[in-house]
Amino acid sequence: MLRIIYMGTPHFAVPALEALIKGRAAGEVLPEGYEIVTVITRPDKPAGRGRGVVYSPVKQTAMAHEIPVWQPGSFKKQANSDALAEYKADLYIVAAFGQILPQKVLDQPRYGTLNIHASLLPRYRGPDPIAEAIIQGDHESGVSIMLLDAGIDTGPVLTRYAVSIDAEETTGSLTGKLAELGARALLEVLPQWVERKITPEPQDEERATHTHMLTKEDGLIDWTRPAAVLARKIRAYQPWPGAYTHWRGKLLKIISAQPLSNVELTVATTPGAVSIREEAGHKVLVVTTGSGLLLIKQLQLEGKKALGADEFLRGYANIAGETLA
Repeated sequence: MLRIIYMGTPHFAVPALEALIKGRAAGEVLPEGYEIVTVITRPDKPAGRGRGVVYSPVKQTAMAHEIPVWQPGSFKKQANSDALAEYKADLYIVAAFGQILPQKVLDQPRYGTLNIHASLLPRYRGPDPIAEAIIQGDHESGVSIMLLDAGIDTGPVLTRYAVSIDAEETTGSLTGKLAELGARALLEVLPQWVERKITPEPQDEERATHTHMLTKEDGLIDWTRPAAVLARKIRAYQPWPGAYTHWRGKLLKIISAQPLSNVELTVATTPGAVSIREEAGHKVLVVTTGSGLLLIKQLQLEGKKALGADEFLRGYANIAGETLA
């Protein structure tokens, strides 16, 4: 009986955990059988206006299936790594755990520590690979099942699964696709790994690229950038950190937009300048950028609900001729 410890935190890590739970109940995946001896997730944090404690999606899933949950905090602490070793687990599985595990932890299980990473490694190592793929205008993304080492997503890869990126893809929608893909990939690779039928492939360091942890400040729109770039960033930053600008001292979120091609700048040339155009018999809201015009499809003024651009203009037509910053 294989003893597995699963480590994860956000929604991305839920499908793989659910797949393991379902496979265990059905007696599938591994002929020798397996059990999830505990699920480890980050400590609870207060969230929302009421600052009430909110359980992570992974913790909620584990509790719903009556699997023990452990939230020890950092495994750099000797007491925590020692307590982890006491489980005598055969395999650790990690998905968006949010913590870099020290080598002494990775060396504990006899089958090592597998990680579900949301990119086609070595491209987009680091904490925000999904958003970066959209920002860069990639037509393809995917997941890699890899063997963790002490570096940041530098370990050898067991397998890669690819998926296309749709023209209107957001980080939110692509995350859901990759989470499901990661679950399927894990179940397919797990028995081959345990039976030693896979030789991990070292990553090509010359092809490696890296991502950074997104912050709220990343969402501020720089109107001097090209419209095509801004449209990708708006999709990449949905749902978080969100793309935003300011109008008359208030925060204005841009939820959905697309670049306009082959359109002459006849009204304004200052980046951030707003104008209204007629298109197919109705008014549309456009913003001048460093290169081209950006058609705003959905937006939200601070303290108000999100609106389509046509409905927004019925209430705030005075935005025309002003400059966003």
